[in-house]
Amino acid sequence: MSLTRKQFLQQLLLAGGSFALPAALRAQGDAAPHYDFYFTRLMYESGDWDVDQRMPSNVLNSLIEYTTLKVDPNERIVPLADPEMLLAPFCYLAGHKLVEFTPAEARNFRDYVNRGGFVFVDDCNHDIDGLFAKSFEAQMVKLFGEDCLQKLPDDHELYRSFFHFDELPVTSFELNGWGDDLVHDYLKAIVVNGRIAVLYSNKDFGCEWDYDYRNKRWLAIDNTRFAVNIVIYALTS
Repeated sequence: MSLTRKQFLQQLLLAGGSFALPAALRAQGDAAPHYDFYFTRLMYESGDWDVDQRMPSNVLNSLIEYTTLKVDPNERIVPLADPEMLLAPFCYLAGHKLVEFTPAEARNFRDYVNRGGFVFVDDCNHDIDGLFAKSFEAQMVKLFGEDCLQKLPDDHELYRSFFHFDELPVTSFELNGWGDDLVHDYLKAIVVNGRIAVLYSNKDFGCEWDYDYRNKRWLAIDNTRFAVNIVIYALTS
């Protein structure tokens, strides 16, 4: 029987062998506040990982507004090479430039994915022929094999994990000709044991959601609702 991500994280915390609890977490002990969710951005040595800097706070605000989750209001930035990332319930990786993992980064990414983790990866170039897309996809092939990234079907449970979406939302960057000037009507994913382990977007969702959460009142429809679906899927699948 496959584990839920919650069970996976609990087992990591209790494991005494191959995974050691990071010192920062050991020091917090029982005094650390309990959260159902915290947002982890992965820092990697190549490229520009520190993009769409207001997006996490906007997504976290949506989770607080729409769900009953106890949410850590602060984004956590963790190096991909740090074993602490193995404990995250959800990881985000994005950029415009080269993605070329170090040996430690590659090992952690592969182990995290294969042991039940969830990584949302967003191409900030909105360009399937751009440097980020080409280099990230090459890294995935190196770690998980040819054809590891497959198009997600329109009826996937991700589209109904919280809000109901009849189709994948379109971003303003797709409509205004940014990047490859294409509207991508699909996401790609690496699926492990029947669930999404890596969700990959060329739609530039990160930049689409990169605004102060207080400005949502000017939107006819809150475009961060799809981010809520992604997080809820990550926590419950």
